[in-house]
Amino acid sequence: MECCCGLLTAEKQPVPLKGIEVELEVKDHVATVVSTLHYDNKEDKAIEAVFVFPLPGDAAVCHFSAKVGQTEIVAEVKEKQEAREEYDDALSSGQQAFLLEESEQSSDIFSLSVGSLPPGESASIRLEYIIELAVQADDALRFCLPAVLNPRYQPQGSEGGGVQVTSVPASQVPYSLSFSARVSSPRQVSKIDSNCSLEPLQYLNAEQSQAVVKLAAGHKFDRDVELLIYYKDAHQPAAVVEAGQVSAKPGTLMGDAVVMLSLYPEFPQAVMSSLASSGEFVFVLDRSGSMDCPINNTKKSETRISSARDTLLLLLKSLPMGCYFNIYSFGSSFEHIFPTSVEYSEKTMEEALKKVKEMQANLGGTEILQPLKHIYNQPCIPSQPRQLFVFTDGEVGNTKEVTSLVKKNSTSHRCFSFGIGEGASTALINGLAKEGGGHAQFITGADRMQPKVMQSLRFALQPAVEDISVTWDLPQGVTAIVLSPPLTAIFQGQRSLIYAQLTGQSSEAKDCFVTVKYNLAGHPTQNQIPFTLQPTEETGLTIHRLSARTVIRSLETEKNNYDLMPFMEREDKKEEEDGVKQKVVELSVQSGVSSSHTAFIAVHKGESSTTQGPLLRQIIPVPSFRNMPQMMCMRSMPISPPNGFAGPPPACIAYADCAMGGEMDDLDEMCYGWTKEIVAPSPPPCMDPLLELVSLQKASGCWPLVKALAAAMEKTSEEVEKPKPAAVSKDVWATILALIWLHGFKADAQDEWQLLAMKAVSWLCAQKASCVAECVAAGNTLLGCEVTKDTLGI
Repeated sequence: MECCCGLLTAEKQPVPLKGIEVELEVKDHVATVVSTLHYDNKEDKAIEAVFVFPLPGDAAVCHFSAKVGQTEIVAEVKEKQEAREEYDDALSSGQQAFLLEESEQSSDIFSLSVGSLPPGESASIRLEYIIELAVQADDALRFCLPAVLNPRYQPQGSEGGGVQVTSVPASQVPYSLSFSARVSSPRQVSKIDSNCSLEPLQYLNAEQSQAVVKLAAGHKFDRDVELLIYYKDAHQPAAVVEAGQVSAKPGTLMGDAVVMLSLYPEFPQAVMSSLASSGEFVFVLDRSGSMDCPINNTKKSETRISSARDTLLLLLKSLPMGCYFNIYSFGSSFEHIFPTSVEYSEKTMEEALKKVKEMQANLGGTEILQPLKHIYNQPCIPSQPRQLFVFTDGEVGNTKEVTSLVKKNSTSHRCFSFGIGEGASTALINGLAKEGGGHAQFITGADRMQPKVMQSLRFALQPAVEDISVTWDLPQGVTAIVLSPPLTAIFQGQRSLIYAQLTGQSSEAKDCFVTVKYNLAGHPTQNQIPFTLQPTEETGLTIHRLSARTVIRSLETEKNNYDLMPFMEREDKKEEEDGVKQKVVELSVQSGVSSSHTAFIAVHKGESSTTQGPLLRQIIPVPSFRNMPQMMCMRSMPISPPNGFAGPPPACIAYADCAMGGEMDDLDEMCYGWTKEIVAPSPPPCMDPLLELVSLQKASGCWPLVKALAAAMEKTSEEVEKPKPAAVSKDVWATILALIWLHGFKADAQDEWQLLAMKAVSWLCAQKASCVAECVAAGNTLLGCEVTKDTLGI
C-alpha cells in the first residue's frame, strides 16, 4: 500500500468537493436546512471521497439523495452495519454508492462517503435536516450553521475509536459556501443579525412577516455562520397539530397526528424579584491545551482561558452570602480548590480568586468524565440545591458517556453549560444542559462570555420550579401519548417544548386544552394553551420528524445508561441494550430520521463494471479554528467503511491522530503544531476598569475606600475621600460611589454586574446609614454623573 500525507496548497492536487449551497427556511421557531454538496472528480481514476463534517447535535436529518448526471438516487435509512455492507458491495461491483452516517460517539458529527465516482464525473449530494431554534437572552432565535469542526479529544479507556477529522486553516478551505435564508412567522420579523456579513434584509410582504437574507460574497471559513432572528411579541405560547402520514399505519408515531406545544412561562414579578440566597455552586473549568486559543478571530489578545478567569471573578463576586461553592478544573487530570464545597465568605472567596488568577490552559487533554464523577460522589448539602456550571470548548470524543452520567444524576442537581469558541460541540453543550435540567449558552464570534454566564446565574438563583405536571383536555376517543421527556426545569422567558402523539378519533368539534401546572416558591401556578385537532397546513412531516428525533435521542440515552450500571449481569445488560437498539432502528427506519444505529445508503444501480485495482481515497478537510497543519491523506486502499466510524484509522493518516485518542499530556504541543519559545515575560495586560472595580468588592457586597478603587474610577485618593460626608462610614461612601460609577459609566454592561450590585444594595440597606441622599448627590458631583437614588435602588 502506498501512502501520501503532507501539506497541500492551491497548486497541488485539489480535493473533489467544490462547493456547498445551503438553503434555510425558518417557520416561526423551526428551521429546515437543505445543503447541497457538489463533487467533481478531476483524477484519472475512480475515487472515493470521505467528508467528515459537523451538524447541530439536536438536528433531525431526514433526507439524503444524490444526483449523478441526470439520474437522482434517493437514499434509504437502514441499520448501520447493513448499510455499510451494501456500500462496500456496491463499490466492489463498480457501482456508485453514497453513505451518510452519524458518529456513534457524538450526534453532531457526520461522515459522508461518495464512492466510485468515475474520472471526469460530477455528483451533487442533497442533505436535509430539521431543528428547533433556541431562544437567547434578548429573545432572539439562534440558528447556527457549523462550518468549523475542531478535533475531539478521546480519553483513554473510552468506548469507540473516536472521530477522525482532517483539518486545515480556515483560509485554505478549498471549497466555497453560499447561504440563503427565508424566514416566516405569524408575527413581524423585526430584524436579522449575524456574525457574518449579510446582504440587506428583504421583506416579502407588507406585514413584514416574511423575509429573505443571503450571506455576502467572500465568506471565509473562520467561524460558524450564526443568525439571530428577532420577532415582535416573541413570547407567545402556541400549539401546532400535524396530520399523520397517509401511507403509515394508524397507531404508529408516523401514522397518527402529532402536536407540538411551545410554552413561554411568565412568572409573577413579585416572585422573580426575590433571588435565592442559598445553593451549592460548583464551577467546572476546562483547562485543556485548546483553551489557550483565542476566543474569536477578532480579539487575538484574549484567550478562552483568560475570558473564563474574568467570568469566574464576576461569578464569585455575585454569589449570595450563605451559599456554598467550589471550583474544579480539568484536562488530562483534574483539580479542585477545596476538598469539598465550602461556605461562601470573604476568606474562602479570596482564597478561590487567588487560585483562579493562576489558572492556565496547561492540563493537557479534555477528560471531563472523571471530575463529574468526583462531584457526583460528593454528598449534597442539606437545603443547598446543587448548581453545576461547566465551561468548555466542547472538544471531547466521549460525548454520550458524559451526557449519560449527567442524566443519571439529574435528580440531585441542575447543570448549566457554556460552549466557548468556534466549533464547540453542540451535542455536548446542549446535552449537558438538557440532561441536567439547566440552560446552555454558546460564546462565539464577538460575544462576551460574561453577560451570558451571568444570565445563567440568574436562572440558577430563580426560585426552583417544582411538582411540574401536564394534563390534557381532549375530545372523547382521543388520547395524548407524550413523546418528550418529562419537564424537569422551567425558566422565566425560556421556551419549553412538548411533543405528543394523538391517537384515536372523535366526531366532537371540541376545543382542546393542555395545562401545565407547577409550584413556584410555594405559589401554585399554571399555564393553559388552547388548540384544535384541525391539522396545520403546509408543515409536511416536520413535527413528526422532530418528535421521532426526540424519542430516538431518549432511547439512545437509555441505552448508554446501561453502561453506567456495573451491577447488571453482562448478559442481562446486553439483552436490554439490544432491545433498545432495535427500537431505535425501527423508529429511525419508519420516520426516515437518522440515529447512531442507522445510516442513509444510496446505490446507483445503473451500468457497472468491476473496479480494476484499488480506488483512490480522498479525505476532504474541514475548516478548523485551530492553527493546525494542513493535512490530507490520499491513498490507494481496499474499500472500507469511513475512518472513525467503523474501526481504527489507518496508520498513515497523520491528521489529528493525537487529538482523537491515546496519551496526550500537552495538547498544544502534540496536536496543534505550536512551537514553544522561551521569551522574556511580558508585563501583565491592564485589567478592564469594570473588572478592576469588581475585583475590589467584598463578599458581603460592600467596597472598601482604597487607592485602587479611586484609580479604577480614574480619580486620586484625595479626590475620592475629600467629599465624603462626615457622618458616613468609608465603606458606605465607597459602595455608593461604586454603584454610581457602574450605573453612570457601565450601563451597557449591566447584565454583567447587576447581581453584585443587588448584593451591594442589600448591604447598604442593612447598614441603615444616614445621609444616603447626600452621599448620592456628592458622588454624582465627583464622578460627573446624574444617577438618582431610586435608580440605585437605595
